[in-house]
Amino acid sequence: MTRMSGGATRAALPGGRWHFQHGPIDLVIGADGDPAAVSAAHAAAWARFGTVLIELVAELSLLRQPVAVLLQQSGPQGRIASRMAQACAPFAPEFITPMAAVAGSVAQELIALYQRDGIRRAWVNNGGDIALHLADGESVRVGLYTDLSRLDGAAATLAASGSLPIDGRMTLHADSGVRGVATSGWRGRSLSMGIADSVTVLAATAAMADAAATLIANAVDVDDPGIERRPASELRDDSDLGDRLVTADVPRLSDVKCQAALEAGAVRAEAFRRRGLIVAAALVCQGQLRKVGALAAPAGVPALVQ
Repeated sequence: MTRMSGGATRAALPGGRWHFQHGPIDLVIGADGDPAAVSAAHAAAWARFGTVLIELVAELSLLRQPVAVLLQQSGPQGRIASRMAQACAPFAPEFITPMAAVAGSVAQELIALYQRDGIRRAWVNNGGDIALHLADGESVRVGLYTDLSRLDGAAATLAASGSLPIDGRMTLHADSGVRGVATSGWRGRSLSMGIADSVTVLAATAAMADAAATLIANAVDVDDPGIERRPASELRDDSDLGDRLVTADVPRLSDVKCQAALEAGAVRAEAFRRRGLIVAAALVCQGQLRKVGALAAPAGVPALVQ
């Protein structure tokens, strides 16, 4: 393991991949191509990674403000912070803060360092939010986890190593235009206002996929007295959601209610797709799945083609 003076660490993983970690940022990076080009890109990514958290913390107060408010101000100045705000801006005046796009924006910042001659494909996976580089003619398989609670704690390490069973795979080709994959839901590491176990979004960039997944997951919702909702500030004192109610627990719901929740989310996802903000989305609630857009059905998850 290598450690920077600022606290960032990196460790080699099987298959030539790298694990970068600094505070809450936890990345798995892989690349294929000319060994010299790949090595140079890894070195550049490591050097850039050491500055990321410091930059974000410096503008954290701004990044926790609603985008609708930031649009009336000068906004954040850092490159990643600005990307976060720009990714969320198309969704204003709906409530969303730049923090909704932080994981995807960090992944997108680092994937740019792999977009060079000699590298056929590369990926930066930031806790399930993934930025891709695909040269012409290349493709990559992406695994789908429908229950984000399985990615908590030690499970994230298993997922990175390929040891955690996945629910399906989809193949993304260079000509699809998809360079970002993000997942959100109430069971994940982020808070959600909805009841989706997971919402996976494909978009042109990781930052946009991240922001859209957050809002679509919020929309997967239904009224039920058994759903526990609590102020976000009670669950995390540093939440950008303040006292807004977020989902703390979801009981077993009827199929009818799950379908209603998924329909509400699908309406939101389709609106985003029509605006060109996303390419496709897969919405999951208690074993039921809905597809929006031209998403090829992952092997083992035939319900995605409904």
